[in-house]
Amino acid sequence: MRRAIVTGGESGVGAACVARLRREGVEVVSLDLAAGADYQLDVSDSAAVDAVVWQVGPVDILVNSAGIVGPNKPFWETSDEEWQETFSVNVNGVFNLCRAVIPAMREKGWGRIVNIASIAGKEGNPNIAAYSASKAAVIGLTKALGKELATSGVLVNSIAPAVIETPMNATTTREVLDYMVSRIPMGRLGQADEVAALVFWLTSDEVTFSTGAVYDISGGRATY
Repeated sequence: MRRAIVTGGESGVGAACVARLRREGVEVVSLDLAAGADYQLDVSDSAAVDAVVWQVGPVDILVNSAGIVGPNKPFWETSDEEWQETFSVNVNGVFNLCRAVIPAMREKGWGRIVNIASIAGKEGNPNIAAYSASKAAVIGLTKALGKELATSGVLVNSIAPAVIETPMNATTTREVLDYMVSRIPMGRLGQADEVAALVFWLTSDEVTFSTGAVYDISGGRATY
């Protein structure tokens, strides 16, 4: 049985990924700040991440789903603290988990890493500049790691969803949500289960010749 770590596993896309992977017979360890997770931790805390990964032991699959929207405001009103917090969770969290699990994956010669980015990281969304920039960083990290690990048996890909109906967007202003939905040709929010289906495929044996890629799941919004 393969073992997976899913961050942000107690809500939204992360919870959907946990449920789908378990349904497919994968042993899943969920990490989240919220109660109910197998391990409660802040993914931006590298020491805590290393300690948990050591306790869990080698894993075959990593899904980096933990993230925050960050400030909903004009860029020039964004504070240092808001900018840094968004990057700490959305970028440093991905870095911390990838760094912690990759050595054992390389040793085994097989691994699957899926980083949840966003269409905002490719196109940018107004009034959430910190989030857009952080997700662009996740895409860049994914591309670099995919190339570094290309001959190791460890595949690293990312997903760029349009806006998904999850608790994370509960704090997103109506103006921003309306803007994002207006850009989606299907005219609706995506569902977490739809994202989880793509994540499962990317963590499976069926994917053998794709790494460092960005897979859009955007209801037609993506143009490149």
